[in-house]
Amino acid sequence: MEMKEMTYKDAIKLAMSEEMRKDENIIFIGEDIGLYGGAFGVSVGMFEEFGEERVRDTPISEAVIAGAAAGAAATGLRPICEMMFGDFITIAMDNLVNQAAKMRYMFGGKAKVPMTMRLPFGSGTGAAAQHTQSLEAWLCHVPGLKVVSASTPAEAKGLLKAAIRDDNPVCFIEHKLLYKMKGEVPVDDEYIVPLGVSDVKREGTDVTIVSYGTMLYRVLEAAEAVAKEGISVEVIDPRTLYPMDTATIIESVKKTGRAIVVHEACKTGGLGGEIAAAISESEAFDFLDAPVLRLGGLDTPIPYNRNLEAAAIPTVDKIKDAIYKVMNR
Repeated sequence: MEMKEMTYKDAIKLAMSEEMRKDENIIFIGEDIGLYGGAFGVSVGMFEEFGEERVRDTPISEAVIAGAAAGAAATGLRPICEMMFGDFITIAMDNLVNQAAKMRYMFGGKAKVPMTMRLPFGSGTGAAAQHTQSLEAWLCHVPGLKVVSASTPAEAKGLLKAAIRDDNPVCFIEHKLLYKMKGEVPVDDEYIVPLGVSDVKREGTDVTIVSYGTMLYRVLEAAEAVAKEGISVEVIDPRTLYPMDTATIIESVKKTGRAIVVHEACKTGGLGGEIAAAISESEAFDFLDAPVLRLGGLDTPIPYNRNLEAAAIPTVDKIKDAIYKVMNR
């Protein structure tokens, strides 16, 4: 398969552009995505290629974006929506949760709602409390929504193409710190990463760590560090947060006997609790040599101060301490 090095954000643009070239029913809507190219520059050049009918700037109203997308999707189009910041999904929750997520069910499957919501989440940019949240657990709680988190440029392309082709509303999480990350990406326009399949990022035998987004890279760094002390860590990236491939996680925990879940979002009510419960309710419970440990962000709004911002989420040292704890060291 031919590969090309590109950034995470260029892989997203490539996925959208390839799908729009294939299907004229795909439209792209959002705030300042046209001539400006989006708040993070993801869509630079798309307006010139596809024109104002298919790349449409919207009013500054996330409720309008979600409502227009739900209506367009139900009547035959396949909209891709960009939220300038994922935090603003809160303004769109009525149309997303009460309309888009429920239409197919309420019409007995006769209606499809193929819409993709691109959501820049996460801290690390100094953008303070209203522009740095990680709200994926809210979305995973809603039946009818699919929730995806891509951790590499190749996955950004493959998972986004799968999301666009899905006949259900998909919330596609993009951590802002990943936009400039570079990696090898398949240039085949049929390259797809299927939804609902976890990926083992590192194999190990002593402890399983489940993580995604930027936290995945801190987990891998911690795993490399403790490997020098003789601790073998297996790292799993769910990729699709809902519906999640828990079978891969459970099999890993049965092998290692220990489990940690790491995410940036606040620990209380975070996705880590759901993953921990899935492990504890499965046959993996009988293989556990220590309780499942959750490591999440502090239960506080993300501070503007850079030092406090960094302290509010898991660090490599905190992840290492969690590993030592479950290993009883």
